[in-house]
Amino acid sequence: MKLILASGSPRRRQLLTDMGLAYEIRLREVNESFPPALRRAAVAEYLARRKAAAYRADLAPDELLLTADTIVCLGDDVLNKPADAAEARAMLARLQGRAHQVYTGVCLLPGDGRPPVVFADETTVHFRPLSAEEIAFYVARYQPLDKAGAYGAQDWLGLVGIDRLEGSYFNVMGLPTHRVWAALQALGAGL
Repeated sequence: MKLILASGSPRRRQLLTDMGLAYEIRLREVNESFPPALRRAAVAEYLARRKAAAYRADLAPDELLLTADTIVCLGDDVLNKPADAAEARAMLARLQGRAHQVYTGVCLLPGDGRPPVVFADETTVHFRPLSAEEIAFYVARYQPLDKAGAYGAQDWLGLVGIDRLEGSYFNVMGLPTHRVWAALQALGAGL
């Protein structure tokens, strides 16, 4: 099956490439709002399904669509991508010195009519206390506006601020690669 990645995330692209998978990228604007009653993993799964639904009619029978959505949760509060630098600093101020959860929802939609495979993976991230100066430095010099929770585990703030993870590091980057690989194998789309 031909793998189609419906994501503009450079991190997801790199992870799929590093997994040795060939894929084509298709991009489309999709509304990323969700019902307020949803919580945590259900939000990530809902958004991954919603993204896949936008592509369903255009899939060929030999294609397999992969959509994903990563959210950061502090308790039941969902911290999506910040709108601006001030919101990024505020998010990071809330996260510093605490543990929070990162959920990535994944939807694998076969174009041959089989039902989608949908799942979410959870990772708990522990941040050490961060100073206002460290947060300001990060927001000014890195690109937190395209990241859920305003940070990337793979960049400066992750390197100096995360003191431990419980779960998949790659899930925090935006794709639970171990679970994606297993799902691809189950669908007959792996190596």
